[in-house]
Amino acid sequence: MRVMRFNGSIFITLLLLLASICSLHGQTMGNPYGRQRSSIPRGPVQQKEAKPLTAEEIVAQEMPKITEAIDLNEFEQAVVGSILTKYVQQRIELQLLKLEPDQMREGFEKIQKNQEEELRAGLPEDKFLAFEELAKNKFQVKKKKKKKKKKSKTKEQ
Repeated sequence: MRVMRFNGSIFITLLLLLASICSLHGQTMGNPYGRQRSSIPRGPVQQKEAKPLTAEEIVAQEMPKITEAIDLNEFEQAVVGSILTKYVQQRIELQLLKLEPDQMREGFEKIQKNQEEELRAGLPEDKFLAFEELAKNKFQVKKKKKKKKKKSKTKEQ
């Protein structure tokens, strides 16, 4: 009878040990550090609001495209950069006023006219026309196709 009690206590101990191992494994499953995952759902993570670009930053982004497309020298780059910065700033200020659509349109047309006059005065005619063409294409530079040199075939005799 004593042997039965000994076997019964070993059986119960092994059963409790097995149950505790299963319980621990279930709690830490999929997480190597043994921490439980939170059952509380998390809300969407708030992203930082993108700050609107300043006039200088907008012009700085576009100037390499403009310089490449029109082939401006350093002086012309400075002239175009300062003129564009001035009028981009005016457009930003006009948008902040939130006027009626007709007033906004008139304001933008006036700003565009003044910008064109200053650019015409500050750039040579051919570069001004190239700038206008670029502006019509919304400053999308057309990639120049590289001319492939034809290899001359020589016949060996």
